[in-house]
Amino acid sequence: MIGVAVLGSTGSIGVSTLDVIARHAERYRVIVLTANGNDARLLEQLRRFQPAYAVMADETAASRLDAAVRAEGLDTEVLAGASALEEVVELEEVDQVMAAIVGAAGLRSALAAARAGKRVLLANKESLVVAGHLFMEAVASGGAELLPIDSEHNAIFQCMPTGFRDGLAESGVMRILLTASGGPFRNWPIDKLEQVTPAQACAHPNWDMGRKISVDSATMMNKGLELIEACWLFGTDPGHIQVVIHPQSVVHSMVEYADGSVLAQLGNPDMRTPIAHAMAWPARMDSGVGSLNLFDVARLDFEAPDLMRFPCLRLAGEAMRAGGTAPAILNAANEVAVQAFLDERLPFVAIAGIIEETLSALSVESVETLNGLLEIDRRARAIAEQFITARV
Repeated sequence: MIGVAVLGSTGSIGVSTLDVIARHAERYRVIVLTANGNDARLLEQLRRFQPAYAVMADETAASRLDAAVRAEGLDTEVLAGASALEEVVELEEVDQVMAAIVGAAGLRSALAAARAGKRVLLANKESLVVAGHLFMEAVASGGAELLPIDSEHNAIFQCMPTGFRDGLAESGVMRILLTASGGPFRNWPIDKLEQVTPAQACAHPNWDMGRKISVDSATMMNKGLELIEACWLFGTDPGHIQVVIHPQSVVHSMVEYADGSVLAQLGNPDMRTPIAHAMAWPARMDSGVGSLNLFDVARLDFEAPDLMRFPCLRLAGEAMRAGGTAPAILNAANEVAVQAFLDERLPFVAIAGIIEETLSALSVESVETLNGLLEIDRRARAIAEQFITARV
C-alpha cells in the first residue's frame, strides 16, 4: 500500500486526487488530509477515507472538527497549525504528498516533503515561483521525486526525453510550447474589461478551478506563473518557452525537438489525468477520465497571446528574467490584488497595475533563505495593499 498525504484536500485538486485514490483503494491508502477552514467538507472526507491524521490551518475550525471526530468515534487524530503540516508530510508511512494548498501558504509543507525525500506531486506553483532555487535544492538534497500536477507541466513532462534533467539542449529539446486557454475574456473588447465582475472572472470556459486560480486564468497570470514554474522544473529560461493560446484546452502542452518533431500530450480537460499519471508514474492507471473524442473536438486552434490584453503574462516573464526576489514579489502582489478584486475593492483591469507598481517599489535581491523570502513576501503584500488603498 502506498501512503498518501493530500494537502488541501477540500479544494478542487484535493477532491480530484481523492477520486483517483478511491478508484484504486487496493493500492493507495490515505494517511493525511488537510484543509484551511472547511471543517464540514473535511469531516465528510474523514468518514470516507479514515486517515490517521487530519490537519487544519484554522485552529477554531480544527477544534470543531476534533469535537465532531470524537463524537462520531472516528479513528483520526486532528492537528492544527502550519507546523503540523510540516510534521505530517515527514511521517514514515507517507510515500506521496499531493501539495495542493493554494498560494504561498503551501510553501513550507511542500519544502518539508521535498526534504523528507517523498514523491512530491506538485500542484502548488508558488513553491517554485517564490522559492524555486531553494525548492529544487531541497528536492536534490532530500532525494525526492518531483512530479508536476499542473496539466501543462505534466504534459511537458510526458513529452520530455528520459535524460532531460541533464540539459534540454543535450537532449535535443529546442523549446517548450506552453498552452493556455486564454480564459473567459480572450475575445472581449478591451474597453469592456473595466466592468468585469468576480463572477464573470471565475466562470472559466473549460476548467473547474478555485476562485483565485480562475481569476489568474482570466488575467493570464496563471500562465505567467506557470512559465516561471516551467523554467525551474525543466532547467530552462523564458526565451525557450513559447506561450500558445489554445482555447479548446485539448492539447495540454508541447515540446519541440531539434529534428523538427513536436510532441504533444492531448486529453480531455480533467485534472484527474495528470494526477493519476503522477501517482502511478512510470506506470499508467485508470483516472476515471473519459476517452478523448477527436471527432467531437473537430478542430484545434492556436494563436499568440496579446500582451496588451494580458499584461500579467508580460510581467511574469520580466520577473523571471530579473531573477532573485522578483518572482516572489510578483506572486505576493498578485495574490493581494486578486483578493482585492474578489472583494470588489479593485477593478479587474487594475490587477496588473498593482503588481507592476509593487515590482517597481521593491529592489530585486538575492535571498538564500526561506525566512528571507517570506520577509520579502510580507513586504510585497504590505506595499501592494498600500497601492490598493490609495486607489480607493
